[in-house]
Amino acid sequence: MSALPKLLEAIVAPRPAAGIEAQRWLDQLTKPRGSLGRLEELARRLAEMSGKCPPSIRHSVIFTLAGDHGVVEAGVSAYPQIVTAQMVENFLRGGAAVNVLARHVGARVVVADLGVASPLPDHALLKKHRIGPGTANMTRGPAMSRADALAAIETGITLVDEERRLGIDVIATGEMGIGNTTAASAMAAAFTGAAPEAVVGPGTGVDAEGRKRKIDAVARALEVNQPDLNDGLDVLAKLGGFEIAGLVGVVLAGAAYGIPVIVDGFPAGAAALAAVRIKPEAREYLLASHRSSEPGHSHVLEALGLEPYFDLGMRLGEGTGAALCIGLAQAAVRLLTEMATFKSAGVSEQNP
Repeated sequence: MSALPKLLEAIVAPRPAAGIEAQRWLDQLTKPRGSLGRLEELARRLAEMSGKCPPSIRHSVIFTLAGDHGVVEAGVSAYPQIVTAQMVENFLRGGAAVNVLARHVGARVVVADLGVASPLPDHALLKKHRIGPGTANMTRGPAMSRADALAAIETGITLVDEERRLGIDVIATGEMGIGNTTAASAMAAAFTGAAPEAVVGPGTGVDAEGRKRKIDAVARALEVNQPDLNDGLDVLAKLGGFEIAGLVGVVLAGAAYGIPVIVDGFPAGAAALAAVRIKPEAREYLLASHRSSEPGHSHVLEALGLEPYFDLGMRLGEGTGAALCIGLAQAAVRLLTEMATFKSAGVSEQNP
């Protein structure tokens, strides 16, 4: 029996008390009110989401989920599909950008295979939850069955449950899958109503002809599948990927357990948007780390109603932007907990 309905029932908007307390404390610190800008907002939101003031940010986990996409048959990537498996092995060796940035902020990276086409060797750090050898080609029919999409969502929930027993207090989302910006583009077009050419970008670095192929693939996928825009799971199954669906589960679990979820770039953002379409209250637990240079990501952020914390022209994925945002979150909490108040520092407050 699916665990998803019960989990969805547990997702409710956070109570404001901890956020109000955080803001009250921020206003007593030795600075003009609001002068630390969005760092203050971030501290307040972390408190509100977790229901704790001060919030804890000692055990951050980046969930980097991997899966392949049948749409690569349409020539939408500058890299061969085998790169998905090769990059998973790179993650496990600690050599990828997400590993470096995770070490920088003291976060752990959980790597999971939800549907990599090439078999991966056993590894102590690899979570094996392979649903199939990649999705089907969405230009010819649904990328996944509804049952497989649901299984991937529940895998994401399981991964969070495992970390929850270890005391996780911040979730970050990441992904790896050759072809997944094409899937994310199709989802973005479906959910937002944007034209395929407005949401399709270079992805892995395709040239102008490659981008035309991506636009055509997205348009054909929408026409062939006719996703039900009122059913987030239907859009996800027809146009998404195993790793994207897994991240939907990660987002929903974070929201159900009151754990702040830092969303990475475009495919991770598409997963967050699907999660919010499935359960709107999940949005209240999301933090947008950055704005990807992929054009579709801005459409996703607008649909989510989220303003990212930075824009560095990044489009790598993996959880790299989310990792950097963990560092911002740590800074925001340290300001909240370590700065002196006007009273404790003996500093005069502003004139009445």
